Amino acid sequence: MKKLFFLLFTLQFGFALAQTKQPVYQDKPFLQDYSIKYYTDGVLPEKACIDRNGNIKLFSSAGMLIPHNGQFLYTGTLITDNTYRTIQNKNIKGVGSYENQFILLDDKTVFSNAWAGSLFAKHELSDAKLFVGGQNFTFLLSNGKALQLIDSKQILWKFDDFNDEIIDLKFQNSSNLFWILGKKSISTFSPKTKKIEVVFEENDFTAFDFSADSKSLYVGTNDGYFLVGIATKKQLGDKQTKLPSTNVTCIKSIGEKVWFGTTNGVFALKKDGKFDYYNGERWLTSNQIKHISEGADNSVLIVSDNGLSQICFKQMTLHDKAIFFGKQVRSRHIRNGFNASLDNMEKGNLSTGYLADSDNDGLWTSMYLGAEIFRYVVTKEDDALQNCRESLDAMERLYSINPIAGFPARSFERSGFIKQLADPDRWQHSPDKEWDWKATTSSDEAIGHIFVYGAMAELVKDADLKKRSIALMDTLMGHIVQNDLYLIDYDGKPTAWGRWNPSYVNAFPTNVGDRKLNSSNIIAMLQTAYYFTKKPIYKEKAFELMKKHGYFENLMRPMTQIGYAPKDADEHSKKMSDAWNHSDDEMYFLGYWGLYRYAFNDTLKAHYKKAIIDHWQAERPEKEGLWNIFTALTGTQNFDLNAAAWYLREHPLDLIDWEITNSHRKDIEKIPVNFRSQTIKEVLPPDERPIQRHNANMFNLDRTKGNGTSEHSAGDIWLLPYWLGRYLGVISPPQK
Repeated sequence: MKKLFFLLFTLQFGFALAQTKQPVYQDKPFLQDYSIKYYTDGVLPEKACIDRNGNIKLFSSAGMLIPHNGQFLYTGTLITDNTYRTIQNKNIKGVGSYENQFILLDDKTVFSNAWAGSLFAKHELSDAKLFVGGQNFTFLLSNGKALQLIDSKQILWKFDDFNDEIIDLKFQNSSNLFWILGKKSISTFSPKTKKIEVVFEENDFTAFDFSADSKSLYVGTNDGYFLVGIATKKQLGDKQTKLPSTNVTCIKSIGEKVWFGTTNGVFALKKDGKFDYYNGERWLTSNQIKHISEGADNSVLIVSDNGLSQICFKQMTLHDKAIFFGKQVRSRHIRNGFNASLDNMEKGNLSTGYLADSDNDGLWTSMYLGAEIFRYVVTKEDDALQNCRESLDAMERLYSINPIAGFPARSFERSGFIKQLADPDRWQHSPDKEWDWKATTSSDEAIGHIFVYGAMAELVKDADLKKRSIALMDTLMGHIVQNDLYLIDYDGKPTAWGRWNPSYVNAFPTNVGDRKLNSSNIIAMLQTAYYFTKKPIYKEKAFELMKKHGYFENLMRPMTQIGYAPKDADEHSKKMSDAWNHSDDEMYFLGYWGLYRYAFNDTLKAHYKKAIIDHWQAERPEKEGLWNIFTALTGTQNFDLNAAAWYLREHPLDLIDWEITNSHRKDIEKIPVNFRSQTIKEVLPPDERPIQRHNANMFNLDRTKGNGTSEHSAGDIWLLPYWLGRYLGVISPPQK
């Protein structure tokens, strides 16, 4: 076995890997959703409508309101509607739409300012609150108990004592019938025969609307919804309770979707039977939904108890989305050249936040820099190259801001603010009195640095940037090798996590993830340094680790063997294996760039490919866009391209940390507690779960703290997987 192992590693030329054509995602336009929100101040909105000109009006406890000054990411308000000053003296009771024009209800009439103001239909229900238009400008209205049918000339019909509490009215043009929803009954009224017919009776009705084909009726309750056949007047199938939220308050059929408002957000039933769930202030002014209606340009108007949300749908390609996110990063996420978060915001107000320091400034910046490197290689845009220069400037200064040779700081900031920064105990004064730097650098930063220096040195045809990148990787790896495979901090001691020495790595039991991870990362780092510097020490050290200390076996160990530490393991091993560490996944996959791409020989490369695909197999349930696209690096045909594209398409444009809750949902299948911390059987789309970086668990269901207090940068979250996919050729240029 030892002879075979030695022979394996002395091969300088292995077999050539069979390269087969990989699938390519064709970047055609898709509908990207986003929300524009308008808040009220102490006023209770009830209903919103739109006219043929795209104007929006809301009825509220304070009369008629209109939206003011809202756009995506910048909230607007709802203000008093003074458009028609001559109706200010009317006691408005409601608003509706008829033939795409606004109609209003007051205590005496149904009227409109359209049709030259000629619609003026009188009624006798001073407390009327519900009304709907029928054929030929007839209107049925109710105060919850009585009903009246009117037109512009007269009251056509009255009914004073309906045998239920009426909560909604609809009109079906194809049958010329008005439909009446009571709390316990569904009835029809024929304006031709003037007869009421009870269609269906039960308890607990809350809302209803017709299906798109008008063949059935969706009926909401406090515990789900069901369908009633219009022809059969019987319930169709079982009541649906496996829903994102079961307490239905309103229903609206719009296009190919049926929208349900609830006491905990909004969900839309799609043609495939699945749901889109809109929860929290990423989408809604409040989760307490009052009314849903169709808006302009494919939008949906959603009224809650404190405002209006307009869910918009815009055709975009992934490339369009990349341009949007690129501007997001450059406009408000660059701090001293670093890729940073915008923190301490006041409920999503982007103008109130500050650019925050982070433990991982070097890592997040290396990931954004990687995105810009791949973008430059694909597009040759000067702007991308300049972004590369500025990010590299920041990363380069991490090495000169502190007095330790070859040691990269975590971050740096102007002096005098240590107590206000994150983890103040980690900050040290720089020899330059104007600056402070953050110590305790970890392996997360190291692997990020080496990944991006390798990509820069190989791919960017700029002599200065290539020279600087190689110098930086040599500086870092020189420090690590000279210090016995440790990062040595300001106190002369190894940092807590910058440790690749065999005495540390192999002290872990074989099934503890850090043994595999650290072995994989250090071999990748040494290979990268050797590939570009050709210094023998890096190659010698790598083979020493693999042959003498078992690092090859460590990094090749199948992911199925990684789990909880044995009962007799030391406390550190148990602590490091109490659950799957998703930061480790990020470090693995960033390291795979150098592990696979700069392998010492083709034989090793073939083995590394097996290790990468084995890891990817374990990650597949997460549908993680970056892991899937990194796996394409190996040339494999199967790397879940559709899931990667799904991740990119479904990611919200709004990257603010809004509170999000999903744990209450009945439409998701929860699974028992497990080592991987997978909470549900199938991962939720990115736009339904909390915003998070790649080092977080994609099965996180809730975020319940800091509503709207920070905005993530798209630089590492979205731009890296997209531009890497473009560079590898598995995502096409935008298609018409």
